[in-house]
Amino acid sequence: MGRISLIVIVLVTGLAGLSIADVRDDLHGIKQEIREKKTELKKNKKLEKQVSGELSKIDQSLKQKEANLKALGNDLVKVERVLGKTGVEIVQATAAADKKRDQIRRRLVSLYKAGELGATRMFFSAESFPQMLENQRYMQAVLHSDQQLFAEYKSKIDQLKGLKNVLERDLAKKENIIASIASKKVEIEEEKAKKAAYLSKVRDKSKSQQASIKELEANARRLQAMMERLEANSRKSYNQKPSKKQALGEREPLPPVADKGFSAQRGRLAIPVKGDILAQFGRHKHPEFNSYTVNNGISIAAAKGTEIRSVFDGQVIFADYFKGYGNMVIIDHGGGYFSLYGHASRLNKKVGAQVARNEAIANVGDVDSSRGTMLYFELRHQGKPIDPAPWFR
Repeated sequence: MGRISLIVIVLVTGLAGLSIADVRDDLHGIKQEIREKKTELKKNKKLEKQVSGELSKIDQSLKQKEANLKALGNDLVKVERVLGKTGVEIVQATAAADKKRDQIRRRLVSLYKAGELGATRMFFSAESFPQMLENQRYMQAVLHSDQQLFAEYKSKIDQLKGLKNVLERDLAKKENIIASIASKKVEIEEEKAKKAAYLSKVRDKSKSQQASIKELEANARRLQAMMERLEANSRKSYNQKPSKKQALGEREPLPPVADKGFSAQRGRLAIPVKGDILAQFGRHKHPEFNSYTVNNGISIAAAKGTEIRSVFDGQVIFADYFKGYGNMVIIDHGGGYFSLYGHASRLNKKVGAQVARNEAIANVGDVDSSRGTMLYFELRHQGKPIDPAPWFR
């Protein structure tokens, strides 16, 4: 609600109870809030640039990862081609080995048919010694050929199997790298989304602060104009003696009642609605903007339609819509004491009506409320806001 409350009281009660110093103090407070919010806005703008820079770095990293992924994809194609070629070579080598194996099988069959004495019989069947030596050389050549056949077969199979294993291992390695890059890409995308959301939040915060600054500046202008009017009235007072009613504005406030007046009700008032206190009276640090705001009253959570009751006897001096407060009632309790009830859904009293303590005057609503259904309540004395808490029992 802030310092606009002072304007409300002046608008509906005239200039009674207010001094130039009061308005000047309130104006100074608003200007201080404006300075604080502008400082925080500058910080947000700087933070916005930092987040934008981080997003740019993430984009570059993502592009690099995508390039690496594409390169690995090309490598994978090459590996698959080599693997395919090797597979063909294995098929060809296997066919050649099968052919050799058939030769070996036929050779073994021949040896089996010849029996254990086949070679001996062949050796001694020679008709001459030179023929015997020739048979011996032949058998050695056959044996060497058989051994070479087995060795070549085994070597070729081992070589091709080894090559295939290496290529398959490389392929698995490449696929693992691709999976890792893909996972990293997801992480980067998530980080990018997170940063983008944060940037959006920072920008929204800046917009909110700018709007708040504009509102405070408008309030400052209204207070400045009010102060000028007060100063003008003060100057006039030196030239003419105003009547008592004129000095107090368009109407005279209710007189205090001895011992039973509002000033004697400290610690005796009933809270206008029952509910949790959302905002206490006084200067508080804003949880989102990291700046200080001033509450001239308290905010009480309550269900929509809950009856709002007057804290004390008095006369209704305002009952209408007021920007920032929604439907609002102000009661003059005499002795310079006023109570204010804002964000009502319905007003049950009109200006000039006399109300009694605990009498229903309105119903809780959420008109112009940023916190849902609630009651905004103020107490003022001589135009200055006072903490309501010590007045409740």
